[in-house]
Amino acid sequence: MSTKYTNDHEWARQEGELVVVGITDYAQEQLGEVVFVELPDVGRTVSAGEEAAVVESVKAAGEVKAPLAGEVVEINDALADNPEKVNEDPAGEGWFYKLRPEDPSALDALLDDDAYQALLASLA
Repeated sequence: MSTKYTNDHEWARQEGELVVVGITDYAQEQLGEVVFVELPDVGRTVSAGEEAAVVESVKAAGEVKAPLAGEVVEINDALADNPEKVNEDPAGEGWFYKLRPEDPSALDALLDDDAYQALLASLA
């Protein structure tokens, strides 16, 4: 399935029953060098738009909001020792957590690639 996006620059990609969540390339560029990532606890239930993780860089700290409601079932432990993965590969190895969505169809309401590119163009 294709990747979907939020207006806050999170991405969400369905993998089977789960949704993998991270921040976009644009978001990591705005933050600069990422030095610390605080991930949610496995088993935590999050609501759409709720802060689920925190990312800190040499320039700023930012919240990573949940793109949809659900239960956190896995976190990317590798980010504890290697937070720079968020900068190096934000859409791949720099993922934050996996969510079991309350309503998988809620993913359809997020921005598709064209809509996200239009959002980025409006910010330029």
